[in-house]
Amino acid sequence: MALPKIEVPTYDLTLPSRDEKIEFRPFTVKEEKILLIASESENDNEIFHAVTKVIDECTFKKLESKTLPLFDIEYIFLKIRAKSVGEVTKFRVLCPDDHKTYTEVEIDLNGVEVHVDDDHTNKIILDKQKNLGVVFAYPTLDVAKVSKNLTDAKTEDIFEIIYSCVDHIFEGEKIYPAKDTSRDELVEFFESLSQENLVDIRKFFDSMPQLKHEVEVENPKTKVKSMITFRGLSDFFPYASPTIT
Repeated sequence: MALPKIEVPTYDLTLPSRDEKIEFRPFTVKEEKILLIASESENDNEIFHAVTKVIDECTFKKLESKTLPLFDIEYIFLKIRAKSVGEVTKFRVLCPDDHKTYTEVEIDLNGVEVHVDDDHTNKIILDKQKNLGVVFAYPTLDVAKVSKNLTDAKTEDIFEIIYSCVDHIFEGEKIYPAKDTSRDELVEFFESLSQENLVDIRKFFDSMPQLKHEVEVENPKTKVKSMITFRGLSDFFPYASPTIT
C-alpha cells in the first residue's frame, strides 16, 4: 500500500533579469541532503551543481537554470532557501575590527535583493566616431565557475569570461552576433582594443547586478561596531564568510 504524500506549498517570485513571475516550492529533505553534501565538500563546482539541481527541481523544471544570469540564480536560490529553512537566518561572521573574534548576525532573507548600480549598462561604446561597440550578456553559473570575480582572476581567465559573455559586436547599423563569430575572431578583436576600452569593459563586470545586503555587527569582546557586506551566492551558502567593507 502506497504511503500518503505531504502537500508542499508553492510561492511566486519575479526574476530580476526579465520581470517574469515563476512558481517555486521549498526544497525537501532529499534536496537539503544534496545541498549539505555539496557544502561539506567546500568545492565550488559541487556547490554550483547542487544549487542548479535544486533550483530546477523546486521550479518544477520550468526553468533552464544553466542559461540564467548568475544574479537570477542567486535570487531564486535565496528565495527557495528562505521558504525552506526560515526567512530569518543566523550567520557566523568574523569581526573586521580584530580579525579573530566571531559573532552571529541575523538576516531577514526577505530583505535581501538584487542590487543594480544606477549607471550600469551592458552596452559598451569602444569608438564613438564609428559607433563601434559591444553588447554583453550576463554571465551564467557555468561562466562564473571560471572565477568568482574579475578582481582576483588570472589574466587568461578574465579574457575567457569576456569572450563567453559577448552577445554581439556592432558598428553603426551592422550587427556581428557572437554565435556567428569564431573564438579566434573574438580574440583578435579584443586584443586590438586600447587599455581605456578594457577599463570600460571591466566596469560592466564590476557593476553587474548582484545579490547584496549590508548588516551591522558588534564585536562581543571589543564592542566595536562594523559594517559587513554579503555579496553573491557564496556569501549566503550556507554559512560562508561575507565580504568586509
